[in-house]
Amino acid sequence: MTDCNTAPVLAIIGGSGVYDIEGLTHQRWEKVDSPFGAPSDEILFGELNGQPMRFLPRHGRGHRIPPSEINFRANIDALKRAGATDVVSVSAVGSLREHLRPGMFVIADQFIDRSFARIKSFFGTGCVAHVSMAHPVCHRLGDHIEAAAKAAGIEAVRGGTYLVMEGPQFSSYAESELYRSWNCDVIGMTNMPEAKLAREAELCYATVAMVTDYDCWHPHHDDVTVEVIVKVLLENADKARSLVKQVAPLLHADTNANTCSCRTALQHALITAPAARDPELLKHLDAVAGRLLK
Repeated sequence: MTDCNTAPVLAIIGGSGVYDIEGLTHQRWEKVDSPFGAPSDEILFGELNGQPMRFLPRHGRGHRIPPSEINFRANIDALKRAGATDVVSVSAVGSLREHLRPGMFVIADQFIDRSFARIKSFFGTGCVAHVSMAHPVCHRLGDHIEAAAKAAGIEAVRGGTYLVMEGPQFSSYAESELYRSWNCDVIGMTNMPEAKLAREAELCYATVAMVTDYDCWHPHHDDVTVEVIVKVLLENADKARSLVKQVAPLLHADTNANTCSCRTALQHALITAPAARDPELLKHLDAVAGRLLK
C-alpha cells in the first residue's frame, strides 16, 4: 500500500507483450489478493533503471478474460496493495478520425463511458464517496508519456476523447457515426471503469490508446485484412515497450509526484458520517481509502 508521500512506483496495465522489456531486473510474478475478488492475473514486480515497476495483464496472460468480465476493482485494488502510485493504461483502440491512423498513439485526456455491465465504484451503501472525474487523466503523468513518446520516436497525439463501449462485439456503422458526431476520437472497451476506480484509489492514471484500425465508419475499412491488423498490433507492442522504457526514468526523476492532486482525490469525497459507516465495507477499503480511514 502507499500514501501520498511515497516515491513513485509505475504500474502498467496492458497486453502480455508490454511487460517483456529488455533491462527489467528483479522480476517475479506474485499473487496479490484483493477483497474485491480475483485480479486478472498475478502481478509482475520488477525494476527498470532504478524505477520500481508493476505489470498487470488486463485480460490475463493468454488473453483469457473478455472486457465485460474483467474484475476492474480487484485489478486496481491489487495494484494499490502492490505499492503502485502511477498507472499507465495501454490499450488497443479503433480510430474515429481520419488523421488518427493505425499505428499512431493517442494520449487520451477525456472519456465517455458507455459501458453498462460493470461495477464502477469501490464505495457503496455504508460508505458513500463522490470523486471528481472532470479531468480523468493525470496531467503530470500525461506530460511524461508525451515526452517519452517523442524520445522513442513514436507518432503520438496529445489529447483526445476515448469512447468506452461495453463489447465484446464491435460497433455497428450507425453507432460508429453517432460517436463521431459526439466528437469522440477513439473507441475501445477497457478504460472504464478502470479510470474511475484509479481516481477513487488515489492513483495517478493516464491512457496510451494504440490505434489498430478505423472502426467501421471508414469507407475503406473493409479492405483491411486480419493480417494487416495483426501486423499493426505487433508493431504497437514494440512501440509500447519502447515507450515504457522511456517513461520510467522520467517518472523516477519526478520531484513533484508527491504533490500531485490525484494522490488526495478522496480528501473531500467521503460523504457518509464516520458513525454511520459500515465496518465490513471499511475492511475492504483498507488499501483504496486507508489514508483517510486508518
